[in-house]
Amino acid sequence: MKILDGKVALVSGSGRGIGKAIALKLASAGAHVVVNDLDEDVAKATAGEIENLGVRAVVCVGDVTDADFGEKFVATAVAHFGTIDIIVNNAGYAWDSVLQKTSDEQWMAMLDVHLTAPFRILRAAQPVIAAAAKKEIAEHGRATRRTVINISSVAGLGGNAGQSGYAAGKAGIVGLTKTVMKEWGRYNVTVNAVAFGAIMTRMTAGEAGSSTISVKGRDIKAGVSDEILEAMEKGIPLGRAGTPDEAAGAVYLFCLPEADYITGEVVVAGGGWRL
Repeated sequence: MKILDGKVALVSGSGRGIGKAIALKLASAGAHVVVNDLDEDVAKATAGEIENLGVRAVVCVGDVTDADFGEKFVATAVAHFGTIDIIVNNAGYAWDSVLQKTSDEQWMAMLDVHLTAPFRILRAAQPVIAAAAKKEIAEHGRATRRTVINISSVAGLGGNAGQSGYAAGKAGIVGLTKTVMKEWGRYNVTVNAVAFGAIMTRMTAGEAGSSTISVKGRDIKAGVSDEILEAMEKGIPLGRAGTPDEAAGAVYLFCLPEADYITGEVVVAGGGWRL
């Protein structure tokens, strides 16, 4: 028996990067996974890797910022697995500018992906989780522990120059985490957040502007300069940026039975780095 045998996890933005690492980490512990990405081929490839671990995976292609995505994501899980045990609100990206050069479109894009999308997913999941918990309480006197892990950032905790929208969204998800924790405690759901520091993904690796991320038909520049990355790493007590696998490990901790009584917390996975 693996520690998460039979659990069902929804992981947004899990076709690549940190999300993929999270999905594979949960699957390696026995969880079935609903994989989400904008790119169907990427999502299917990740789902295939998950199934090679001996568990089931289903793909839910779509943009988390679409108004109906939350309902679609939850419905996919229920249709294929009948329940939800773990929700990881991971999908996101950075679209940076100093405040005076940040457009309304840019500002709203950051709030939509980092705050509104998780809100809609959790809102859609609430009836499913509440019904399951009430049934379990009636039959066994106690609901099974379920968990939500929202992804924040050190930028959301301390701010970061050039990232007003991103930082605001990542700060907002902390407030949402603490609120849902208080509302869902009666269902035996723990709700926590992981704030990432510098993690080596396509968002950070490589010279600034050398790679892009396509969102709603717009190519968003990604990457930071070698000089900035070197300066960042000098400020990290562990002396280096983290890996996606290490980021996934922080999320995984909240899924363990040992975390059954931990809720409403924000853990920083940043090698000791603070902004």
